[in-house]
Amino acid sequence: MENGKHVFLGILITVIILAGCVFAYWYFTKDQKVEEAKKEEEEVISTEPIYTLDNFPKVDASTATQPLVLAEIKNLTGNEPDVSKLNFSKTHQAYEKLIKDEVDLIVVTQPSAEELEMAKKAGMELEVIPVVREGFVFFTNAKNKVDNLTIEQVQNIYTGDIKNWSEVGGENQEILAYQRPTNSGSQTGMLSLVMKDKKIQEAVKDNLISTMQAIVNLVASYDNNKMSIGYSYYYYATTMYQDIDKEVTKNIKFFKINGVEPNESTIKNGTYPFTTSYYIVINKADDENSAARKLANTLLSPRGQKAAKEAGYVPVK
Repeated sequence: MENGKHVFLGILITVIILAGCVFAYWYFTKDQKVEEAKKEEEEVISTEPIYTLDNFPKVDASTATQPLVLAEIKNLTGNEPDVSKLNFSKTHQAYEKLIKDEVDLIVVTQPSAEELEMAKKAGMELEVIPVVREGFVFFTNAKNKVDNLTIEQVQNIYTGDIKNWSEVGGENQEILAYQRPTNSGSQTGMLSLVMKDKKIQEAVKDNLISTMQAIVNLVASYDNNKMSIGYSYYYYATTMYQDIDKEVTKNIKFFKINGVEPNESTIKNGTYPFTTSYYIVINKADDENSAARKLANTLLSPRGQKAAKEAGYVPVK
C-alpha cells in the first residue's frame, strides 16, 4: 500500500513539473511568437500596382539589366511595358543620359573612371547602389581542353605574358584573347574586377568585339578558333543568351577560376572570385521624395528583390 502511494506521488510530482515547464515555455516565449506572427504578416508582399506605365520614373539600363528593369516595371505597374517606348541604351549611353538629367535612374554595371569624371565635370555625384549580385565570367570553346584558370593566369593572358595554351595545361596553340571596347560594361568590369593594377594589352582590331552577343558567337565558332577566350557577365552569358540562341551556348564552356565554377550558388555566397553586382545609379543629391530615390528604395524592398529573383537574377537581400 505504501509503495502504491509513493508511485502515485512520484507520478503526480512529474506531471506538475512537466506542466510547469510547459507553462514557463509558453509564458517566456509568447511575446516572441507574437513578434514572429507580426513579422510573417509584414512579409506578405503586396502585388497591388504602385505606378502606371505613364507615371513610372524615367529609367535606362544596360544590355544585361534590361530584363531586370522590364520585370520590375511589369511588377510595379501590373502591365507589360512597351520596350520601344523605353528606348534602352547601352551602359555608357545610360550614364550619359543620367548625367544630362534625361533619366531619373539607371540600372547598370559600375561606372568607369571616365564616367565618374564626366559626372564630376557636370557637377553631379553618382550614388551607386548594388541591386542584384552578378559574376564576371570567362569562357572558351567547348573543345578547349583547359577547364580551370587561376586569377594570375587570367591576368597574364590579358597582359600578354601568357600567349600559348600549353602554358596553362592546354594544347600548343596560340591564345586568341578577345576584349570589349572602352566604357562598355564588360570592359569596365574586366579592368576593375580582374586586371586591377595590371595593364591590359592593347587589343588588335580583330580582337576588339563591339557587343556581348558577338563575343559569345565568336568563341563558340570552331571555324574562328577553338582556342579563343572571351568574357561577359554570368546572367547575360547564360539566361539571356539561352533566349537568343541555345545552340550557340552548347559550344562554349565557362572556366573555373581558382577551381571554383561560376553558378548561382557560388556567386550568391561570394566563393566565386570575380563576384560583383549590377547597380542602381542615381544622382546622390536626389532626396527621399524624388522619383529616383523612391524607385531605388522599392527595387531594394522585399517586393523588388522578389521580382528580381523571379526574373532570374540573384538578389542582394
